[in-house]
Amino acid sequence: MNKQNRSPWAWIPSLYFAEGLPYVVVMTVAVIMYKRLDISNTDIALYTSWLYLPWVIKPIWSPFVDIIKSKRWWIVSMQLLIGAALAGVAFTIPTSNFFQSSLAFLWILAFSSATHDIAADGFYMHGLDKHKQAYFIGIRSTFYRIAMITGQGLLIVLAGHFESIKLFSQNEKNIPLAWSLTFVIIALSFLIIALYHKFALPKPQDDANKEIKSFSSVFEDFAETFISFFSKKDIFKILGLLLVYRLGESQLVKMASPFLLDSKEVGGLALSTSEVGIIYGTIGVLALTIGGILGGYLASRNGLKHWIWWMVIAINLPNLVYVYLSQALPDSFLLISASVAVEQFGYGFGFTAYMLYQIYVSEGEHKTAHFAFCTGFMALGMMLPGMISGWIQELIGYQHFFIWVMICTIPSFIMIKLIDINPKFGIKTKEI
Repeated sequence: MNKQNRSPWAWIPSLYFAEGLPYVVVMTVAVIMYKRLDISNTDIALYTSWLYLPWVIKPIWSPFVDIIKSKRWWIVSMQLLIGAALAGVAFTIPTSNFFQSSLAFLWILAFSSATHDIAADGFYMHGLDKHKQAYFIGIRSTFYRIAMITGQGLLIVLAGHFESIKLFSQNEKNIPLAWSLTFVIIALSFLIIALYHKFALPKPQDDANKEIKSFSSVFEDFAETFISFFSKKDIFKILGLLLVYRLGESQLVKMASPFLLDSKEVGGLALSTSEVGIIYGTIGVLALTIGGILGGYLASRNGLKHWIWWMVIAINLPNLVYVYLSQALPDSFLLISASVAVEQFGYGFGFTAYMLYQIYVSEGEHKTAHFAFCTGFMALGMMLPGMISGWIQELIGYQHFFIWVMICTIPSFIMIKLIDINPKFGIKTKEI
């Protein structure tokens, strides 16, 4: 079978696994690693939130991925760079200035991952016809979720296992070495993935023999889509909702893992690294996925407008479980797991409305570019509140911080009240 006709099963699962893994490493694994390496919550939240920036500004440089080289070239190159950045993190963790050095490599990882997203999603459309694109949409989502489970679950459990190994006769545990070994394994895995894709990815003619645009035409196209996006009716309401829909969640997500890991003396739950990996990487991801599937199913039956109030309640109200956990400080692993599952299910269900609303406001001539702008503002809405969440938590403590998170959910309800949505949007049309 030649590369033009290679089965999508040979590359779509691995490609979207490779898309999801570095994102979860940057956004989740790094937070837990820095917590275990005794970085303060203020610094963890501030500096790891900055790593959202490549996804915020991704729409700005996505046109250049279209005109410079093929998307296939970008995919393989970025995967090699991701592997090198992961190796850089691994080798700097044991050093004295590991925080600054590892952050520099995480920045490279974040920019490489965001660029890989652009190339992979574009390649998906070049490599498949319309029918196969629709057929494999669920497959790519599934393997992206598997990457989430691997990152938030298996890798955290693995790091926890390495942490538990006693070294030498001093009977001491070496946490930096444990995380260094974990990142070495991720780096080697990515280099293998890059090598595999070098040979496994097809070479669609649309990708290899595309029409080359000049830089001036790219700037003109970008300017046109930029102006048309910000000329939309009710643009300030649209931007308001995009920025505040996850205002509470954006702060909760940065402090949830530190809360689970911190000692009871400082208001945490004192779980082990492996226990956090099991809770978030398996139970949490499963609940998140079920919530997302249910949200999509119900929205397709009755439309976004019918469900949006239930969904904004679902993404916000379950955050109350952290208010309870921070007050009660339970020891029961089952109770803690069930609480996180409730919050993650609500998040998955409520996030459906957020994504559908972005699709809704992107409709029109430049829908792909406008959707990219929406996702950029979505990332900005996570980045800015996340940056100050650690400082707020250390200022007022976990008990009051989670109450603050609940207060921060109020603006999303206000914005839902202000926006207009076509009642028919999202309803699946019956085939005749």
